[in-house]
Amino acid sequence: MLEDTVNEETDSMKEVPLKTRSETVDLNDADLVVDISDALSERDKVKFTVHTRTTLPCFAKPEFSVVRLHEEFIWLHHSLEENERYSGFISPVSCAQIPPAPPRPDFDASREKLQKLGEGEGNMTKEEFNKMKQELEQEYLATFKKTVAMHETFLTRLANHNVFRDEHNFKVFLEYDQDLSVRGRNRKERLEGLMKSFSKTTDELLLQATQRDVDEFFDHEKSYVIVFHEHIKEATQRADRMTRARKNVADSYIKVSGGLTQLGTFECSELDRFLHVVSDIFEKVRKNENRVASDEDLKLSDLLRYYQRDATAVKSLLFRRLRCLADYEQANKALEKARAKNKDVPVAEMGQQQACEKFEHISTRAKQELKSFKIRRVKAFKKHLVELSELEIKHAKAQVETLRGCIATLKATT
Repeated sequence: MLEDTVNEETDSMKEVPLKTRSETVDLNDADLVVDISDALSERDKVKFTVHTRTTLPCFAKPEFSVVRLHEEFIWLHHSLEENERYSGFISPVSCAQIPPAPPRPDFDASREKLQKLGEGEGNMTKEEFNKMKQELEQEYLATFKKTVAMHETFLTRLANHNVFRDEHNFKVFLEYDQDLSVRGRNRKERLEGLMKSFSKTTDELLLQATQRDVDEFFDHEKSYVIVFHEHIKEATQRADRMTRARKNVADSYIKVSGGLTQLGTFECSELDRFLHVVSDIFEKVRKNENRVASDEDLKLSDLLRYYQRDATAVKSLLFRRLRCLADYEQANKALEKARAKNKDVPVAEMGQQQACEKFEHISTRAKQELKSFKIRRVKAFKKHLVELSELEIKHAKAQVETLRGCIATLKATT
């Protein structure tokens, strides 16, 4: 029963076109428009159809499509974060946000629920089982669409960036119509990454405690982003709890509806009709409640979660600049010592010049990135909150109309 349920539900994903653009990104540049026009969910992977339209001369054709797996998105992300040229961008080396990498497609929770539903089929009525199964299939579809949206967001952010859009690996990702033959990181590489993360965290704490930033702009940004990150982290947790609460209410409606239907079979015909009408009312209300939960999850929770990771990326960028500042000051001290001893002065001067150029470069680029981050953040929050409000009003009106219709039906029944 479980295999049949999962296979039916998985097959239903295979013909779902995903034409709607992701709502978590800024508007596209007309020169390079990238979206995920379709996606195919299989048992162990999702195949994304990446569609590109462009007027840039560096591409062979003005319009083309390629099929990409999640691992190929991660390969592109790693190729950017490990490039030294991009140290001045919002892209932490260990946190991997350049922009935030798309999450791995994970449908295990939905499949586990389907399995439990299959195991408990004997304890439910047929109506209750079908309603629960339909609810879980809708949950799977919502997770699938969210996964596609986050992968599309990643590509769109790169396409909109005036530097990343010209990256060679990004062009290969968009244009090369064969399998990229990339592999995921093995256990040793993941362990090395974990150790680097611990080392970076320790270094960051020590540096922040000892290194003073004389630039008021960056000192203000550092203080702001620390507070912003904590607030948005808390807001994300609360939004997730709100969404879970709405979904739990929708699940409860299924049980109430099924119980009323079952109760109606044991009573007289008049009460039976009344109970079935009430059961249908709960079913309609459940569907609307579930739509509200899905919209809140997509428009609010996902937005907060995305910018929580972006804020982590900003913190990492500020740390990298602070590291360059410390290296620059250390190079100045080394030059003073060399001149005092009149030994290895040219080498010390060269080191000091390189440290100065690196610090100035990352400071200039970081200032541009931070200003862009603020503009992008304000625009995204304004857009999503307006859209969420409109959807909440739409669903509230639908709920009112549903209840009015149900009251009229109940009056006619009695």
